[in-house]
Amino acid sequence: MPLNDERPTSTSTVASEEQSSDTESSGRCDSLTSSSDVDFSRQSFTSDSSSKHNSPSCSPPKPVTLDEVMASARDLSNLSLAHEIVVNRNFHIEPPDLPQNSLHKMVKDMVHKAFWDSLESELNDDPPEYDHAIKLLEEIRDILLSFLNPGANRLRTQIMEVLDMDLIRQQAANNVVDIQGLESYIINTMGKFCAPVRDDEIKKLKENSSDVVKLFKEIFRVLDLMKMDMVNFTIQSLRPELQRQSVEYERAKFQSILERTPNALDHTTEWIRSSIEEATRVMPPTQKSSKPLPGPTLVLDTAYISLLTWDENKGPLPETIITDESRLQEMQRSLQLYQKVASVLLIVYSSIGGAVSGLPALVERLKKMTAVLLEGMHRADFNLNEALSNVSAQICSEVSKSLAERNLPALSTELQATLKGQICDITQENNPIRTLVEGRVKIYFRVVLSSTNSHRTPPPVPPGLGLIQQELMGLGVSFVNLVNFNKKVYGPFYASILKNLLFINTQEPTLQNGITQGSASSPLESK
Repeated sequence: MPLNDERPTSTSTVASEEQSSDTESSGRCDSLTSSSDVDFSRQSFTSDSSSKHNSPSCSPPKPVTLDEVMASARDLSNLSLAHEIVVNRNFHIEPPDLPQNSLHKMVKDMVHKAFWDSLESELNDDPPEYDHAIKLLEEIRDILLSFLNPGANRLRTQIMEVLDMDLIRQQAANNVVDIQGLESYIINTMGKFCAPVRDDEIKKLKENSSDVVKLFKEIFRVLDLMKMDMVNFTIQSLRPELQRQSVEYERAKFQSILERTPNALDHTTEWIRSSIEEATRVMPPTQKSSKPLPGPTLVLDTAYISLLTWDENKGPLPETIITDESRLQEMQRSLQLYQKVASVLLIVYSSIGGAVSGLPALVERLKKMTAVLLEGMHRADFNLNEALSNVSAQICSEVSKSLAERNLPALSTELQATLKGQICDITQENNPIRTLVEGRVKIYFRVVLSSTNSHRTPPPVPPGLGLIQQELMGLGVSFVNLVNFNKKVYGPFYASILKNLLFINTQEPTLQNGITQGSASSPLESK
């Protein structure tokens, strides 16, 4: 975008400065999102030595001032923006699109109309008044200058000379200012700066230069688009550098938030504490006899898996997950849909397996149809019982049609009623099919997190989930990438929390959560 005297292409000075390190950045970027599980060594849990940005601050509680709260809010905003740029390759800024009948849009339209009407009235006076027009020209000049590189001295001098506000005011006082000529120069200059995608907009500006006020409006509209292009180009140019430094940057930003807000890890601590309880319950009896508490890796894997079924009504997400909240919600919704589809198809196979056996095209059609009818099931106003009833009716219709085409007996009324009842019953929490599917999904994600290469080659799904294998494997890759990056950034904070919960508290007869301890020794020491 911002060039000197050249026509812009897909590169710029900023991009060329980064070109020499493209190979290195791409490799490091891949390592950020696809690295294997963080290895929590014994030293990280037993050593007290750490740098400022590599472990959470342990300063005593103190009153938090409003300035500190605002500073933490700014840090969180910067942290969220940087994280989004790094992990979301499609991230870009779009112009605000206000709802058509919103109060904000109506007020904005009224204010703009009043301004443009006032400008038109001034220019139509005899003699014309140029106060508003000069302010617009000055604003346009500043925008054009903002597009320039620091070394574009010739163009900068030219713009300052042509749009010399002092000279224009003198010309306006003598009624000799050439507004249309200045607009023509501005449009030509915009053509030098704009991206190729805006060529048609510049062409339209040149074709509609008779109405001065309308042309001013259109110039500002196109300048807004160019500013948006500039922002998105800058984001694209900065992404490789952010990817190289993202872990350190995000950790440092969170550390600064923690220093100003000592309770910024309260929800994270509670999340890990409850995961210790859950991990203790799922530990094999043979392991419980040798060590009373689960290891840190098992605890963290259990914690991350719990995020896939996180209930917002039970409390907010851990502070260390906030930057991935939208991605996590999307994964949750997708997983809910996949589990319901798998449950429905398992019921179909168990009830009328002979009617669909050996017909992959029919099964795929039933799968897609079920997914479409259950789309949006996460919404509060979604009637799941009604949707499942429609799903069962459509399945009976499709299967009956397939049987008729093969000259086979149709499904009996009793069988159809049984099938519909079983499908609608999966809304019950204790439904055996639902429990089976959800349990095996948890097992699969536990395997995904424990595998060293699952970010590139996800493991096969457990029996019973083959009908959603592709969807589940894709979700597994996205999830493990999110987890690995999160561990890289917040691993030292988790290590400090786990150290307190698994080691320091083991010196007491029981943990705070009431887990009975058989020994005060560290679980890692038995490894």
